[in-house]
Amino acid sequence: MRKMAILAALLLLLSCSGGKGRYVQITGYAQGGTYTVKYNTRGVAVPADAVKDSIEAILTGIDTTLSGYNKKSVLSRFNAGEKVRPNALFMEMYAMGYELWQRSGGALDFASGPLYDAWGFGFRNSDFPSAQEIETLRKSCGMRLLPAELPVRDGVLDPADLGFPRLNYNAVAQGYSCDMVARYLYSVGVKDMLVDIGEIWCDGLNPSGQPWAVGIDRIESVWVSQGGPKAIVTSGNYRQFYIRDGRKYAHTIDPVTGYPVTHNLLSATVVSSVSSADADALATWCMVLGVSGAKDLILGNSSLEGCLVYEDGDGALRTWYSPGFTVRN
Repeated sequence: MRKMAILAALLLLLSCSGGKGRYVQITGYAQGGTYTVKYNTRGVAVPADAVKDSIEAILTGIDTTLSGYNKKSVLSRFNAGEKVRPNALFMEMYAMGYELWQRSGGALDFASGPLYDAWGFGFRNSDFPSAQEIETLRKSCGMRLLPAELPVRDGVLDPADLGFPRLNYNAVAQGYSCDMVARYLYSVGVKDMLVDIGEIWCDGLNPSGQPWAVGIDRIESVWVSQGGPKAIVTSGNYRQFYIRDGRKYAHTIDPVTGYPVTHNLLSATVVSSVSSADADALATWCMVLGVSGAKDLILGNSSLEGCLVYEDGDGALRTWYSPGFTVRN
């Protein structure tokens, strides 16, 4: 679904040409994969090893709070029906999810975890669901409580007190992680950076003194950042799907209908000047909407640019770029 990070697990110092500064590359493991952070140390007083320690601490905090794959995380224990003490990360993510649920008219529903589980794309194994099962699950989803309405009593949240089922933040968690790391880098004075945790946030220039450039999956083009703060995220249905009785079931679920989408949009790449979480969520939203709706979503928001890959009526691949999406071949 998403761009793979560079496989590595070491700290490298890279000299930058043109006297623009000295760059550091930090790599490691996070969220079931790897991450890469590159930044210019010019004007940064914090040593590189301390920066790495802080990044690792941020990612560990996210993993132990919000990971659906870490069975001991706050989220996993909450989803298992256990009473938990929600920390600031848990509450911030819930508030973000609620805002996106309302903003998307239900197309982004982080309380629709049981639907993903039912179709075999969640955290639990499942048999093929019946129409009646899907209808029951669909009616139970939806983030119906405002963040301020969560029944936290004496610092404890009991899932039994909520009117909706399990939470699943897969559509935004990696983008949120990028934002958290970038926020830290800005706080220590970094101006030129690239944060890659499956999704990407970049700002400023690369070690060659040029704007950051990122290859786009499925097409022979490279997106160019133009030097400003941007997130770029790709979501797609060309890897995660299965075939049953000759029909393709994609991993993108429309929470409004309860079923996997059936349109011809294969991938959506979204560039956002707001945040990586914003780009992450909206790329998923595009995949729910399909080609026409995704174009309207991207063109209707001045903070977004996008690239869509889809099949035409004859099965040929087509690519659409928004006017401000900058690429080089």
